[in-house]
Amino acid sequence: MVGSIRLLLRFVALLLPAAALANAPPVENLPGAARAVEPFPRGAQIWQANCAACHNAGLGRTPQEGVLRFMTPEAVHTALTRGAMRQQALHLSDSDRIEVAQYLGGRALASSSSAPPLKMCQGAAATFDLNQPPAFAGWGLDAASTHALPSKRAGISRRNVAQLKLKWAFGFPGANRARSQPAIAAGAVFVGSHGGTVYALDRETGCVRWAFDASSEVRTGIVISPWRKGDAKARPLAFFGDWTGSAYAVEALTGKLVWKVRADDHPAAVITGTPSLHRGTLYVPVSSLEEAAAASPNYECCTFRGSVLALDAATGAERWRTWLVDEPRQTRKTTPGTSHFGPSGVAVWNSPAIDSRRGQLYIATGDNYTEPATGLSDAIVAIDLDSGTIKWHYQATQGDAWNVACILPTPGNCPEDAGPDFDFGAGTVLARGRDGRDVVLAGQKSGIAYGVDPDSGRLIWQTRAGRGGMAGGIQFGLAAAAGRVYVPVSDMADGQPSDFPQRPGVHALDVASGKPIWSAASPDTCQGRKLCMQGYSGAVMATPELVFAGSDDGFIRVFNAASGKLMWESNTDRTFDTVNGVPGHGGAISGGAAPIALDGQLIVSSGYGFVSKLPGNVMLVFEAE
Repeated sequence: MVGSIRLLLRFVALLLPAAALANAPPVENLPGAARAVEPFPRGAQIWQANCAACHNAGLGRTPQEGVLRFMTPEAVHTALTRGAMRQQALHLSDSDRIEVAQYLGGRALASSSSAPPLKMCQGAAATFDLNQPPAFAGWGLDAASTHALPSKRAGISRRNVAQLKLKWAFGFPGANRARSQPAIAAGAVFVGSHGGTVYALDRETGCVRWAFDASSEVRTGIVISPWRKGDAKARPLAFFGDWTGSAYAVEALTGKLVWKVRADDHPAAVITGTPSLHRGTLYVPVSSLEEAAAASPNYECCTFRGSVLALDAATGAERWRTWLVDEPRQTRKTTPGTSHFGPSGVAVWNSPAIDSRRGQLYIATGDNYTEPATGLSDAIVAIDLDSGTIKWHYQATQGDAWNVACILPTPGNCPEDAGPDFDFGAGTVLARGRDGRDVVLAGQKSGIAYGVDPDSGRLIWQTRAGRGGMAGGIQFGLAAAAGRVYVPVSDMADGQPSDFPQRPGVHALDVASGKPIWSAASPDTCQGRKLCMQGYSGAVMATPELVFAGSDDGFIRVFNAASGKLMWESNTDRTFDTVNGVPGHGGAISGGAAPIALDGQLIVSSGYGFVSKLPGNVMLVFEAE
């Protein structure tokens, strides 16, 4: 049990206040985690004296310390000097604000003079080409979220994949992770960053056409509204969400803010799944960090309710919201005398798939944070596109109420009958089997992949692809093409007993039946590299010929879609010369940013400095010579 506690402490360290992890082992590369020696003791003192009382109690709309620790020091300092917290910080000197920003961000504030200036595009490279509408519909590449493109559109085939060479690399400043999936339109690559900046980059050279500063990390992908090729009057919008729970629309051709909407007033609300755009409505999945806030024994746990929010894409006005759990009520007092609430949780941390023929969207949900466990947790859910009415659901795991307190020595907020923490993190997929039947596909942290009937929610098949666990079996995204579904499995060790072996790798299943077709086991390339691990925890992409998968060991690999044979690989855990002059280094390839193959280029975000995985800060563009 000590081993599992140690691993899970590392897994959630970034989310927790330092006091909650005072006795935890040191954690590498995670800003905000407990440190053997606090490098910013003055910042810690100022925080405790001026900020902690409101933030750590979750009062009103104040984000908890665990949420703020996902922000860069630069973003925190901006909030304190000219942003949302300017009035509250007026009595602090600027040196005090810097100390607080460094304490929360876990590193020194970068000097504006030390960062290279943005390399802005000039001439033709600065021009957006309206003859190039968005290359794909959104995070899932098509409305059904198959994460697949035709081989001709991808431009990379079995014939030329071995010719892929690095074309250019872009370094994200002040970052240790790169996990925003880019969009491609008008000759530009649109991508978010750990530092909260969204960039529009010239696709050929990587120079910057515009940059927009959000309030916090932009982990979601970017979605560009469509237009008709050559429409000179087109004014497309770029949509995304940030780590403090706001959804945005900015002009795709200028970067000018059009609207910004707080998706949920809960102080722990975040947006991790990319919003989906369909016929003028933006569907926003809402998640939270309250599961980690529960680690504090004095925190009144838990009141967050997962939801899907439908917004008018042009104005940001709310059209409907569907709550996935009832309003919480006080259920008991914990040992320290803190009020305990439930039901709660059922976060949505994946992007909705759209089924226009049936008029519904599909999501998959997380666990409850507190008892009582409810019917929509750990479930695949169909929601009416126009009204938000839940049409059906399939619950994969019952009774899964869990929060981070369950693995700490003081488990006051842990549910009395804690579940296994088997969220659905991977986005749902609507795919067609070779029998001509549509199937909704989903992958769970349990390591199990599911196929359900899109008309009724009835289970068609389930297949265990990996051992699974709290740290994830299937985590961020499937892909489906030509009757096969490709399942990336992490199987990160969590110290728990299991009667099923670890199976880190990429596994192909038949869409219609769930029967295994092939498996490509993850090779052990780590050989003592610090923070390196096997497995595929990120989203993947497919064509009828190839599967593109980034690994936790830092490699990008391309497999034969029919056989699983390795066709090409490149190690991104290395230093790169970047086109913008920012020191660049790759790392683990994980999260929702799938590799994107388009028109002979392969775009890869590398670096996942989270849950003790290899940090990095680059977006890489390969091209088939």
